[in-house]
Amino acid sequence: MTGVATEHRVKHVDDNYKWVALANTTASVFMSQLDGSIVLIAMPAIFRGIGLDPLAPSNIGYLLWMVMGYRLVQSVLVVAAGRLGDIYGRVKLYNVGFAIFTVASIVLSVDPYRGADGALWLIAWRVPQAAGGAILMANSIAILTDAFPASQRGFALGTNQIAGLAGMFIGLAAGGILAAIDWRLIFWVNVPVGIYGTAWAYWRLRDVAERSGGTIDWWGNITFALGLSAVLIASTYGIQPLDGSTTGWTNPWVLAGLVGGIALLIAFGFIERGVSEPMVQLGLFRIRAFAAGNVANFSASLARGGLQFMVVIWLQGIWLPLHGYTFSRTPLYAGLYMLPLAFGFMIAGPTAGTLSDRWGSRGIATAGALTLALSFAGLMLLPVNFSFMAFGSLLLLGGVGTGMFVSPNASWIMGSVPASQRGVASGTRSTFLNSATAVSIAVVFTTLVAGVAGSLRPTLYRGLTRAGLAHPLAHRLAGLPPASSLFAAVLGVNPLEHLLREYHALGLLTASARATLTSRTYFPHLISAPFHTGLVVALSTSIVLSLIAAGASYVRLGSARAVSR
Repeated sequence: MTGVATEHRVKHVDDNYKWVALANTTASVFMSQLDGSIVLIAMPAIFRGIGLDPLAPSNIGYLLWMVMGYRLVQSVLVVAAGRLGDIYGRVKLYNVGFAIFTVASIVLSVDPYRGADGALWLIAWRVPQAAGGAILMANSIAILTDAFPASQRGFALGTNQIAGLAGMFIGLAAGGILAAIDWRLIFWVNVPVGIYGTAWAYWRLRDVAERSGGTIDWWGNITFALGLSAVLIASTYGIQPLDGSTTGWTNPWVLAGLVGGIALLIAFGFIERGVSEPMVQLGLFRIRAFAAGNVANFSASLARGGLQFMVVIWLQGIWLPLHGYTFSRTPLYAGLYMLPLAFGFMIAGPTAGTLSDRWGSRGIATAGALTLALSFAGLMLLPVNFSFMAFGSLLLLGGVGTGMFVSPNASWIMGSVPASQRGVASGTRSTFLNSATAVSIAVVFTTLVAGVAGSLRPTLYRGLTRAGLAHPLAHRLAGLPPASSLFAAVLGVNPLEHLLREYHALGLLTASARATLTSRTYFPHLISAPFHTGLVVALSTSIVLSLIAAGASYVRLGSARAVSR
């Protein structure tokens, strides 16, 4: 293959070493992915802890950057981290990533500031934490692929990847539990694992594939990083309200970021074709299994990426308050009620990996994507105020479908490339996964806001005036951006009660009107119908994307041969 230096030769690997590699890399990937979601569910405690107003439109950006900034940095750096591992040694770089992640977690937990400064401290230190996580993700899969023979690779990669995805959803429950004690614990929880894992990796892991050497493709790295960053930053600002608009997609800077980012990514493609040792071997995409496997991975990640964000809003903003939970308790219980999704991952992932080693990945990955589509269809048919038995069963089904898909998909992508390219192949796969997750959150939230925006303001205005508020004040309160109302639910705050207190309007209402407007059920009933409209559109899109993933999974093995060693 053009542009590839010397082929990696994999040294003899004893049985004990491969299990050490599996245990250590699985712990690191679980920890890295856990931190991608644990912050989301802990946001109420973080905002209270550093003293931020959850309904101030200017504070929405802090929330989004704490959540999406982590995914952005991982998406941008993970391919470069994989390439550096190919050049300088995967284990050496992996050890550095473990140490960086651990140190950043310690610094995050000792945030000395309050208000906006406290938020900026957390956002800034999430960058090195995400960088460490990117290094771990990119090199862990390559380390496992080197350590395990082809006959066991599906099981190893399945266990590793499902641990990562389970970490994303277990993070939701863990964040709710730990934040109920102290929000700083969501970062401290990484520290013992990080210290032990770093020392363990340093003493026990070793590079079992000879390095190919080579040089760094600086122009490729720069254009890729700037292009992908521009697209993801523009997507983040696109879902924030702007000058009275429900979202910011019409902002010239957002449009410029999207267009400029795409142009840089196109330029990256041309640069990679003209350098002798490119950051990404575009020739890998001529391998049908690699190309189709990444199309399937990207489509499935887009389909499910915004699911956790959407379900958190659904549970915290509507279902839990309607079932007697105060807004302050909803973050904890939302995490607990999403555990069936994690259980599905953990049940199906290793099993699917083992079965794919025996029977191949084509049928299992295809069935997994179809199962995921079926779970989305079931969620779409549920009423907003659902029966939890039905909801939990569909989450479990979605977890099983994802587990069935991810393990065979990772195994076949990694097994289809030469050994010398496994680091960059792993990074490419992780980039598709992380960038799709970030974009999916933006798309899902925009869809939900669009569904809510049409009827929330007039409905809220009518309700406030009927309750006795003067028309100018009612108009002002009803003018709150829909995004703020949805984020308030994520932050465990009753939006109407918060606003009425802020504008000193509670005393202007009768006792009966005050009790109605500040009750647990008034706001959830208010947004149920418009929320469901946005929900149907979002889930319909996810169904189509899941079917695309199924189709790509089915055709990818037709004319491709895996490169086992």
